[in-house]
Amino acid sequence: MDTNLFELLAQASIPVKVILSVLALMAIGCLYVAIERTWSLGKARSQSRALAVALNEPFSRGDANGALEIVRQGEFKAAYLAHILERGLAEFVQRPDEHGIHAAESAMANAAVGENADLRKGSAILATTGATAPFVGLVGTIFGIINAFEGMAESGSGGLGSVAAGIAEALWATAFGITVALLGVWLFNWFNGRLDAISNDIGVAAGEFIDWCRKQILPPMEDAAR
Repeated sequence: MDTNLFELLAQASIPVKVILSVLALMAIGCLYVAIERTWSLGKARSQSRALAVALNEPFSRGDANGALEIVRQGEFKAAYLAHILERGLAEFVQRPDEHGIHAAESAMANAAVGENADLRKGSAILATTGATAPFVGLVGTIFGIINAFEGMAESGSGGLGSVAAGIAEALWATAFGITVALLGVWLFNWFNGRLDAISNDIGVAAGEFIDWCRKQILPPMEDAAR
């Protein structure tokens, strides 16, 4: 039987077509998340790096207010570093002492939780696709096998021709389900790697900022030596 894929899909039973359509939507969802997250994370990281460079000057001269003004500039709106440091700087500017440092540390920790959730948008779609797509495909496989047995019953014989179409659509449902699952798992793992690197950046930046704050409240060395 010389039947191409499109003819096979056109002749597939309605349940199998529904299953394949669901798998196609899952694949499209994964690709959308991949494109959107690649653009968003790339923009956030590039702006965060630019912000780190811009903050060198105010931090070097101990200017917390100047640093806060830079952090709030529109050109760093997408920077995850800006979202974290703004909370910390706002607390330290209001009270530049040990209590202000504790408040800044707590504020940045809370901001990091929210920022991590924002950065991981779409991860649930990838994880769900990777975990469930094979089983969705398996449902299509079952309907394909049922269709094959119905064809056998209608023909009254067990020849290959009576079951070939049903078996073929069953195997295609299995293959499509596994392919979509692999897409979801690969993308999920790849984005998790990028998000872990960003989380490390946030942790390092927050720690360096707290160290900088402590240095600002230390007495001058000549006063400490007296």
